[in-house]
Amino acid sequence: MNSIDRLKDYHSTRLQAMRSLFEIVEQSSEGTVIVDRDARIVWINERYARRFGLADPAEALGQPVERVIPGSLLREVAHSGQPILLDMLDTPKDPLVVMRLPVRDEDGRSIGAIGFALFDELKRLSPLVRHYLSLQEELASARSLLQARQARYSFAQYIGTSAAVLEVKRRARRGAASEAPVLLLGETGTGKELLAHAIHAASPRAHRPFVSLNMAAIPENLLEAEFFGTAPGAFTGASRKARPGKFQIAQGGTLFLDEIGDMPLHLQGKLLRVLQEKEFEPVGSNEILFSDVRLITATSCDLEEAVRQGKFRADLYYRLNVLPIHLPPLRERPEDLPALCEAILGQLGSDHTLSPAALALLARHDWPGNIRELRNLLERTILLGDDPYLDEAMLAAALGPLPPPAPAAVAAVTGENYRQAMQRFERELLENALASAGNALEAARRLGLSRSTLYRRLAALGISSR
Repeated sequence: MNSIDRLKDYHSTRLQAMRSLFEIVEQSSEGTVIVDRDARIVWINERYARRFGLADPAEALGQPVERVIPGSLLREVAHSGQPILLDMLDTPKDPLVVMRLPVRDEDGRSIGAIGFALFDELKRLSPLVRHYLSLQEELASARSLLQARQARYSFAQYIGTSAAVLEVKRRARRGAASEAPVLLLGETGTGKELLAHAIHAASPRAHRPFVSLNMAAIPENLLEAEFFGTAPGAFTGASRKARPGKFQIAQGGTLFLDEIGDMPLHLQGKLLRVLQEKEFEPVGSNEILFSDVRLITATSCDLEEAVRQGKFRADLYYRLNVLPIHLPPLRERPEDLPALCEAILGQLGSDHTLSPAALALLARHDWPGNIRELRNLLERTILLGDDPYLDEAMLAAALGPLPPPAPAAVAAVTGENYRQAMQRFERELLENALASAGNALEAARRLGLSRSTLYRRLAALGISSR
């Protein structure tokens, strides 16, 4: 046999081998599809067409491959000329193991691509498929858990433009940019948890979990397990599986401890160690776990007084009190009442509005429950009344008796805007209190304010304390 005949024989054998390979793979695969350079289907076998809802393979001819097979990467293979030998393709029925190969002309240029679905016949790939499905379930679970642990509020939802509120936001944004512990101080209902969410949302850890734990809501004997988790069978009745604690769940993110002043003394020492050493041990375990958690704490009690009484560790207090932020009570920022009422009514899906006299009535209330009490009052007033315009009488019925307003304040409401009316009322209230009490200390006591708060409000309104 001469060399020319030998070359012809080689070429014929090569073509036969390629044809045989195609037939073998096509017959043993779940499906086969061929596309041209523009990723339009030029051939698809009947099994593959039925899997994607086509009664006749001819319906697919000339269609972009993605229209028939969502998620297909044959267009990428046809353009790049690079094969994708093993991949997973999600389908409505179940995932497929697929192989994608370029089709070349005699000059080696890519003129299309061919794809094989290998799931049904290559049984040895079933462990890979099971592993793939398991990873998908774990990823979906992790995404769901992370979504549930994301911050729900931002700084925009801490409503107010008063000087006190602007200072709170300024400090909180400073805290968000750092890793230092933040201590939120304020009465109940002033928005401490909201601000904790906002700090996390504005921090570099925003994409990581936000986990909260209320010290007052967990029985004392369970707090340590809630904090650090438990080893399998750590105590009688415990699960045989390890249970992660809040420090493990919040790993890489933020842990918010509300009502930190209620933490038992024995647990305070363990929290201090975590803050100092960045490590902890689950209950019933000798394993030391690393902790990468940013801590935000909050309390409505006087921690300094608790330290003096021996109810709170001084060393832990100093570790937590790196960046203290005092959230002012509502009675110290009456100028924010109009914006707060508007925001709350919007959250309640209500189109009600408040009259100036109604706002003046609200400004005279002491608000021991702060924003939470204000929301409760507005919601109750809406439910009890039929008029979309909330006046003084409707609010008074829901709020209860209040001291009568100064005549000048009532007159001011009728001719001034909300903020001017509030400032006029507060100025006359403080001047009258000073005049009747004779000194600032007694005036503060009668008004139910601290002396520092009274001096701050007098300075803001330009009133002499004499």
